[in-house]
Amino acid sequence: MGDTVCNGTHCKKLLLSDPEAFDAKFEELVTELTDRNLQDPGLAYALNRLREILIYNVPGGKKNRGLSVIGSLRELLPPSQLTQDTLQQAVMVGWCIEMLQAFFLMADDIMDASVTRRGQPCWYKRDGIGLDAINDSFLVESSIYRLLRKQCRDQPYYVHLLELFNETTFQTELGQALDLMTAPPDQIDLNRFTMERYKTIVKYKTAFYSFYLPVASAMYMAGINSDEEHNNAKHILLEMGEFFQIQDDFLDCYGDPAVTGKIGTDIQDNKCSWLVVKALEMMTPEQKSVLEACYGRKDESSVAKVKELYNALQMPTLYHTYEEESYQRLQKLIAQHAQSLPHSVFLNFAKKIYKRNK
Repeated sequence: MGDTVCNGTHCKKLLLSDPEAFDAKFEELVTELTDRNLQDPGLAYALNRLREILIYNVPGGKKNRGLSVIGSLRELLPPSQLTQDTLQQAVMVGWCIEMLQAFFLMADDIMDASVTRRGQPCWYKRDGIGLDAINDSFLVESSIYRLLRKQCRDQPYYVHLLELFNETTFQTELGQALDLMTAPPDQIDLNRFTMERYKTIVKYKTAFYSFYLPVASAMYMAGINSDEEHNNAKHILLEMGEFFQIQDDFLDCYGDPAVTGKIGTDIQDNKCSWLVVKALEMMTPEQKSVLEACYGRKDESSVAKVKELYNALQMPTLYHTYEEESYQRLQKLIAQHAQSLPHSVFLNFAKKIYKRNK
């Protein structure tokens, strides 16, 4: 992808990397959402607020989900079909996924009473925002469908993308509901924390939108519409999504906040985390008594005792063993289910997440 730059007499084409082209597009999309096509001057104040919301909440992450739309499309289409227009459409759809992520995180931070997100205060924690952030998150979600309508309404894949985004949002919200019901902040019941429940939460809350959505979007854009092909991709990507969330749970406890950009609070928040579920499968009755007394408590002493339990059970070693086993399982799934899809679509995604530290 590239831009044309002129100095008055000569013009040259600047070739941008996918991440550079992706970042360069964001301001244009924000302008489209906030400055164009809404002529009512009375909305200027609200649209300025939308601009501020988008700039603060959408672009701050690693952007793996959004960039995976472009990366996947490059693997699915021959170079002759990768026109500038096609790539720009992929960038736009990628940003729609980043906006969906922002919508989820803005609401999630309120529900979890989180303090920081991506190395800065959560949006609702900013002065003068508070619970107004609930409506702000709705504005971000609505912006997705305005962009899709404006930019790809005439494309054959438009309805597929609408249905995909709607279904993925519903799946994610079901996963969030199950997560909230499994671990209400003031009702600590470790008997709810089973591996089966945990895996269901992860599948719906994380794996569909973080892994299946970007690749499925690129597949539809490449004209791959068959249920069989999408189900094959889903088998592989949901396994990847499960690993990603387990990795996230591990980093919540063992990651460096200076690197991850957030302070882990899963223990204090009574979260149904892989660490606590795995620990419950292994611990003695005495250790379980300590866990029941300390898990979900806010004081530093209780949190420290839970971490001591995790260390006694050698959770870091167990996690690294799981990581290696998951990668081997993924290789087998790719061989089994990706016969007619390029393996690189899945392997490129895997490279970004295995062995990550943030």
